[in-house]
Amino acid sequence: MSSSVSPLAPKTVPDMPVIAGIRLATAEAGIRYKNRTDVLLAVMDKGTAVAGVFTKSKCPSAPVEWCRARLKGGKARALVVNSGNANAFTGKTGRASTALTAKIAAKAVGCSESEIFLASTGVIGEPLDATKFDGVLGRLVETAEPGNYLAAAKAIMTTDTFPKVATATVKLGKAKVTINGMAKGAGMIAPDMATMLSFIFTDAPIAPAALQALLKSGVEDTFNAVTIDGDTSTSDTLLAFATGAAAAQGAPKISRASDPRLKAFVKAFNQVLANLAEQVARDGEGARKLVEITVEGAKTKASARKIAMSIANSPLVKTAIAGEDANWGRVVMAVGKAGEPADRDKLSISFNGIRVAKSGARDPSYDEAQVSEAMKAPEIAIKVSLGLGKGRDRVLTCDLTKEYVAINGDYRS
Repeated sequence: MSSSVSPLAPKTVPDMPVIAGIRLATAEAGIRYKNRTDVLLAVMDKGTAVAGVFTKSKCPSAPVEWCRARLKGGKARALVVNSGNANAFTGKTGRASTALTAKIAAKAVGCSESEIFLASTGVIGEPLDATKFDGVLGRLVETAEPGNYLAAAKAIMTTDTFPKVATATVKLGKAKVTINGMAKGAGMIAPDMATMLSFIFTDAPIAPAALQALLKSGVEDTFNAVTIDGDTSTSDTLLAFATGAAAAQGAPKISRASDPRLKAFVKAFNQVLANLAEQVARDGEGARKLVEITVEGAKTKASARKIAMSIANSPLVKTAIAGEDANWGRVVMAVGKAGEPADRDKLSISFNGIRVAKSGARDPSYDEAQVSEAMKAPEIAIKVSLGLGKGRDRVLTCDLTKEYVAINGDYRS
């Protein structure tokens, strides 16, 4: 956790409303950090539905394996998250730690271990001492309150410089339902399913299968369209919990993601995901520029996505932006190496609305002074037009600065 907040951090933090059926608490368990909270417990009412998407890494963490195995049950009573230790690449010891954590949590909450969901973030390869949760989780069950979202988001931070929360309220049937979310992540970010860690809570009465479908669809143009450094974490976990409490106020019970009554809810749900994803990009380690990359005129949307990610993950593009240099040559390089259909002589590129390249060459009206001034802005929009079709996509990233190297050069120290 950094002592200086990213200059790209949101100027305001939303008031996070209470969601019936959810109680939160945090504590200092001494996992790795001193004098700060590092464990979060969320307690859910009986009958809470759960859905999740996880990293596609072939070296997943022990908590990811635990959650995957229990997701098919569709029900959750508690979520335990710790920061400071990812419990990844920890072998049998890591699996034993997750089992012990779940056992301690289940006893404290009074539920089955299969209803406990776990997530860990921090250093990879270090054993996690789950005995540190003994006693702590019991106290958290007693002190958990139906609020505390900002405190919860702070407890799961590692190199983050600010807690990431978002909320939305929408009508479902005759009832007003709420969607609250939190996320953590600032580095090792190139999600291939969801995000580093993110948790969504709602009181909408949505069945597990429907919630799973909404989540899987929702991440594609939100968390899966964000990259900081091109590295997919071993621990990426996005879990959604639906208590169903709004049914008592007239919200209809939803069993299918295609239910037309979900239209407004889906929009709000995806807005929360998008908000959190953008906050992750704004908090990229050492970031000073938020970068939006739009690729249009591609053969397909999938092709546009690959090209946009090639640009977003290019260290040369990202360092040029950090240096406030509209180096379109590096963008051309990233387009060309993506392996997707492209025609050099149809390519056009703009920075913050100023076209710098057209039809495969520098734009005739190019003005160095005008572009240099535009590159001083904290938010940079790069637009690439391929002129080949109707495929279009957008991804978010940030610049690459000396601070990124400093943060990651001594991360374990």
